[in-house]
Amino acid sequence: MKRIAFYGKGGIGKSTTVSNLAAALARKGFSVFQFGCDPKADSTINHHGGKRMDTVLDVMRRGDDNDEAGFIYKSPLGVYCLEAGGPLPGTGCAGRGIISAFEKVDELKIYEKYKPDFVLYDVLGDVVCGGFAMPIRNGYADQLYIVTSGEMMSLYAADNIARAVKNVGKTGYAVLKGLILNKKNIEGEDELTRKAAEEMGTKVVFTIPRDKTVQAAEALGKTVVEAFPDSEMSRLYMKLAEMVAL
Repeated sequence: MKRIAFYGKGGIGKSTTVSNLAAALARKGFSVFQFGCDPKADSTINHHGGKRMDTVLDVMRRGDDNDEAGFIYKSPLGVYCLEAGGPLPGTGCAGRGIISAFEKVDELKIYEKYKPDFVLYDVLGDVVCGGFAMPIRNGYADQLYIVTSGEMMSLYAADNIARAVKNVGKTGYAVLKGLILNKKNIEGEDELTRKAAEEMGTKVVFTIPRDKTVQAAEALGKTVVEAFPDSEMSRLYMKLAEMVAL
């Protein structure tokens, strides 16, 4: 089982990237779990018609948390979807909610039961909080990628995440593999991101161009890989899957 965490500034296209990667890996015949680690619980919506699913914390609040059937959804392409969820607005700590969801998945031995080839964690980019840093400091993830654009605030968030990885690097968890550039088509974006990656002590390992096919697929509540399997963008996500699978 290969466990990979994806971090990045909110709104950068991280969930879109992770969802299409999960779909591409599933198309290649791998068993894949996508675990959304954001209280908005919107990481996996494009795997099931644009609809949010019940989260681990939703099921725990109902007291019906001894059976994972309440919070696992299998997409048409075969991706197993989980959302950690969060506390009711104004009632608790979102980071603590992530920790509770991880503990429940461990308690039910989900990965031992399903034996996935890949677990992809889609994590909110605020790594200051211990809950959101959990995948990189508690041994849940083996590798980590940062999704960014060339925009200053996105690169600033990426630098913070890279620093967090270095801070916990002594434990041997979550090796930073590099940046995935999800382009916004700003001037000099490739060079800006390359230089920023060098300053972080890493590199840009994959570039995703801005393409209307992504928005067209999301309007259908689907990933590009499912909605437009023969498109150039779908082929690009399949290449990303090949890279990650190595």
